[in-house]
Amino acid sequence: MWLRASCDLSFEISVPTPFILMLRPRSGSQQWIASEEYRLIPSVSVFEFTDKYGNLCQRLIAPPGNFSIHTTADVMTADCVDRNPGAPFVEIQYLPDSVLEYLLPSRYCESDLFGQMATSITADYLPGYDQVAAIETWLRTAIRYQPGSSDTPVSAVEVNSRQSGVCRDLSHLGIALCRSISIPARLVVGYLHALVPMDLHAWFEAYIDGRWYTFDATQNELKGGYISIGYGRDAADVAVYNQFGPAVYPVAHQVHVQRIEHEPAAG
Repeated sequence: MWLRASCDLSFEISVPTPFILMLRPRSGSQQWIASEEYRLIPSVSVFEFTDKYGNLCQRLIAPPGNFSIHTTADVMTADCVDRNPGAPFVEIQYLPDSVLEYLLPSRYCESDLFGQMATSITADYLPGYDQVAAIETWLRTAIRYQPGSSDTPVSAVEVNSRQSGVCRDLSHLGIALCRSISIPARLVVGYLHALVPMDLHAWFEAYIDGRWYTFDATQNELKGGYISIGYGRDAADVAVYNQFGPAVYPVAHQVHVQRIEHEPAAG
């Protein structure tokens, strides 16, 4: 399907403030970026780089006053989410080097503390895809999804203690559970068509049978319409913006995702 996704952020800046942004999706196996627009008001110099995870990042210094960011992308994305029940577990010695770090504990995913719990949740399932599907189902039934309940990332341990959280929080717990049984897992941030309420979204992917598969415990039924912006170990790696200096928060934040009936012209 063709989707048009946009994100508008506005800040009130008191002093010149360095930012690192991550708001440009890149083309990959599950999506094609046909055209995009990226506007900064006022216009400032920007340096773009690719981080260690392949994410497109922009460095800039926002001047004092109102500073706004407007991004729009026309994206062809998958009509459905690939599912593969029974797909086998990949033994550690056969994992690609680039995947190995997604087995390790990270700031928000303390996988070394969830071995017994993950083993209990997945005890009756085949190693691999079926185990992750069992974790996804457990998250959906055991952890309350509460959009808008938190602006600050929390760790898997705290999410499990609270028994509730936003999409990012449920993903952190899912990732920790997967890694604790030696299945690589990573966080993804981006857009989801028809998400309610609409906002930026987070889900997780697990590496099974030689590729990454999407899992999202916040949705009762996984459909197409996912647009990925950033990948990483957890929320520390995939913030859509980081600012340095006096704390600033968006005074306005709008996200839109709409279906495009006709293929857009390449830009």
